Amino acid sequence: MCAACGMMYARGNDEDEKVHRAYHKSYLEGVPFKGWREETVVMRSEGGDRIILASGENSCIRNSKVQEVIKVVEKELGFGEGQLLHKLCKVYLFVSGGRIAGCLVAEPIKAAHEVIPSSASENRSNLPDNKTESAQAKHTLEFGKISFKREVLRRHNHPDKSKEECQGPGAIVCEEEAVPALCGFRAIWVVPSRRRKGIASQLVDAARKSFCEGGTLGISQCAFTPPTSEGKELASTYCKTSAFLVYRDGDV
Repeated sequence: MCAACGMMYARGNDEDEKVHRAYHKSYLEGVPFKGWREETVVMRSEGGDRIILASGENSCIRNSKVQEVIKVVEKELGFGEGQLLHKLCKVYLFVSGGRIAGCLVAEPIKAAHEVIPSSASENRSNLPDNKTESAQAKHTLEFGKISFKREVLRRHNHPDKSKEECQGPGAIVCEEEAVPALCGFRAIWVVPSRRRKGIASQLVDAARKSFCEGGTLGISQCAFTPPTSEGKELASTYCKTSAFLVYRDGDV
């Protein structure tokens, strides 16, 4: 297995080596892209980069190049093959230098949950024993297609303030009570060589600008998933708060 791109292949096998070289380059630098005759361009930059939209409405979502990018994203983010897209998804592609260097998959949602900053979580964990029913009841909480273990703490004196905690990398604690939301960021991916250069934020900007007709969505109308450590950092930075919104399958 390649330590950089994660692809399994047989060393010494000419065909496997060829396939690996192509995938490795696409993974690190982006999928080669010559452009389409008709593109729905959502945003352009002064340097010539652009973000294009592929959806069921313009039929581009079924394009082979979109599917090639989605396969890379699924592998990178831990989705099973064919599990990332559904018919209501909109795919935003960041195109730069003849390659697709970033991708955001958005979907319509109905609700989301506010993340409780870690400091609040720490305060909660120090509650007196007589105000906590159980700190060890394990459950599974799904965000997108990734499941995380959670612990549920119930305060007898605050039954309407139930919280949910996700254990694992990038663990979060969020309010169980949902709030209205319209757009869910199902997946955000940027090639390793272009990360931390503002591409993910530009993709989110483009999605907010064009996801719904009638104007740009507010940050409070959008939610993120899954809550990996890198995803938490992006969401906190973009929203300028660690109390951003997240959503799960039941909110779609």
